[in-house]
Amino acid sequence: MTTPASASTYLPPDDLLRLTLHNEVHARPQARIRMPALVLYVAVFNQDVSREQECAHLRLLPGQQELALEQMQGNFLRLRLSGYTLKWERHSEFTRYSLVQPLREQDLMGVDDAQLMASVLLPDGWLQNIPGSTLAAIQLLLLHGDISDAQTALAQAQPWFGEHALTASVMGHNGHSWALTDFRLRPSGFERMLVIAPSSTTQTRAGRVSQRLLELETYRLMALRGLPVAKQLAPMLAQAEGELADITTRLENKSANDQELLDTLVSLSARVERATATHMYRFSATRAYQALVTQRIAELREETIPGIQTVGEFLQRRLSPAMATVAATAPRLASLSERVARASALLRTRVDIASELQNQQLLAKLTRGQELQLHLQTTVEGLSIAAISYYVVSLLLYAGKGLKAAGVPLNPEMAVGALIPLVLWAVWRAGRRIHKSVMQAPLQ
Repeated sequence: MTTPASASTYLPPDDLLRLTLHNEVHARPQARIRMPALVLYVAVFNQDVSREQECAHLRLLPGQQELALEQMQGNFLRLRLSGYTLKWERHSEFTRYSLVQPLREQDLMGVDDAQLMASVLLPDGWLQNIPGSTLAAIQLLLLHGDISDAQTALAQAQPWFGEHALTASVMGHNGHSWALTDFRLRPSGFERMLVIAPSSTTQTRAGRVSQRLLELETYRLMALRGLPVAKQLAPMLAQAEGELADITTRLENKSANDQELLDTLVSLSARVERATATHMYRFSATRAYQALVTQRIAELREETIPGIQTVGEFLQRRLSPAMATVAATAPRLASLSERVARASALLRTRVDIASELQNQQLLAKLTRGQELQLHLQTTVEGLSIAAISYYVVSLLLYAGKGLKAAGVPLNPEMAVGALIPLVLWAVWRAGRRIHKSVMQAPLQ
């Protein structure tokens, strides 16, 4: 890693992430392997496995009892031990352990897994107790050999693989090495790869070739993890699409009430959204890992060996259908979610229209009721005027009779009869004033 010199003297203050982002290019240094060598590679899923657990396991190696957790914060660690090197790399979903140890070529030809694992310099049981579950396990052998003659190179490789059919590639445009594998798991759980290169091959090139092959197989397996998910979702998606078609048909034909359709749509939407939340990350990761596989294959710059399928061609022919299945499932799930949302919008529109019609009918009924109440009020007001006028006229009649009895020359009946229009007008006028004052009073 590099540290900027006197940045405060010559430059503005560093961004908080400048040093971290700059040193990311040095986070995983290029491997250097002296051939001939055996690379024992194990990748394990690290879900629910903490960095502390992995550090505790690394401390079980000879001389590593004082290994500090701080040394593992960069997600990369290379331990140089007696006779071998062990590399630890932690990624977002898996952790990789790579053992590199030198071996004499004649000791490796035709050996079975038991003999090979007996020659590994790790402590007994250390590999088996790595925290996590196995994703990939590879025995990679790097040998010197003559690659100018195909038959000689294949004859050299055959004891390492047995009678299994091989895939092989000449790597590099100038044919600097051969890569061979059979992509088969042995009883030990390992698969085998072989690199044959001339004695002039540098340690850097040997490390680069081994890293590309190991990453290629790891990313292939990670990319394929989306396939079981896609297969698992297929029946659910088919059922959900059928239910959605039935819902839209019933929505079109108005053959079910809105509440029933709404309950069905809510249940369907919940299932689709749960599947999206659970599996969409896996589909995105599959696309990312597929891109890495394609990139690693391109970096091999393969050339064909007559009569033998190349490693890249073998992988692409078998990986492409799986990736096509995953690529079709992710948009299908997203499309289903969008269609459920559109159906919900249609149902909401229908419910809103029905609510508007009900509100209009209710308003019409309220308006009719108010009109009837107004007519009734007008009728009551008219009757009230007649009743009040009747009582006023009666009072006036009694008053006139009292005056006549007191000796006043007055005909009460004729006098009151003449006053009846005036009384009616006065009562009506008083009622209008009261009505007007009530209407103009502010609402509390």
